[in-house]
Amino acid sequence: MLQVPIYLTVFFVLITFTTTALFWWVLKVSKNAEHQPKWSRLFLGGSFLWLGLQAFLSFQGTYYEHLNALPPCIAILGLIPPLMLIVTLFLRPSGKRFIDSLPLPSLTMLHVIRIPVELVLYGLFLAGTIPELMTFTGRNFDILAGLTAPLIVYIGWRPAFRRNLLIGWNVVSLALLLSIVIHALLAAPFPLQQLAFDQPNIAVLYFPFSWLPTYVVPVVLFCHLAALRKLY
Repeated sequence: MLQVPIYLTVFFVLITFTTTALFWWVLKVSKNAEHQPKWSRLFLGGSFLWLGLQAFLSFQGTYYEHLNALPPCIAILGLIPPLMLIVTLFLRPSGKRFIDSLPLPSLTMLHVIRIPVELVLYGLFLAGTIPELMTFTGRNFDILAGLTAPLIVYIGWRPAFRRNLLIGWNVVSLALLLSIVIHALLAAPFPLQQLAFDQPNIAVLYFPFSWLPTYVVPVVLFCHLAALRKLY
């Protein structure tokens, strides 16, 4: 187990399940009322199965005991599957209809979850399990996306602002997300590590923080991509 304060562990578990609840809410208010129950059940069932699998792999030491593997185990077993699911949704006609039924305001509001995530990252830095560059006192400005999401929901649906503002906000926020993902990867103790050798990114290799790259980040990424598809 990772040696961090218990409140950080509990707080992040609550963040993860709050992310699940927020996306379930996005599905509940979707325009596709006929198929909404099916998508809701699939999402909830798939989410709990996936979170359970990631917890099992983390407790087994799959991610932190095979640091020399290339590609890293967490990439093969934790990142690639949700990314493949996202790609599949964007390629299949049924997936496109599902995406187009999701409401933009709800997709945007979900990004408030990035605020508590950033607070947890700062706590993990203080605990010595991630480098400072992964926090808002370093090179991670992802918290700005969470802070501005409610404002974008408030003013982004006025006709004079809607499309350009939403596209710009999603592009910038997506860039912030990709930036921290890249920094986290380069700071992890893998063969490709380039940053933070004195205090590497090890927290995401342990439960429950492995849920961040394998679940929370893919959900946030999907919301950005879905919003941009609808806007374009």
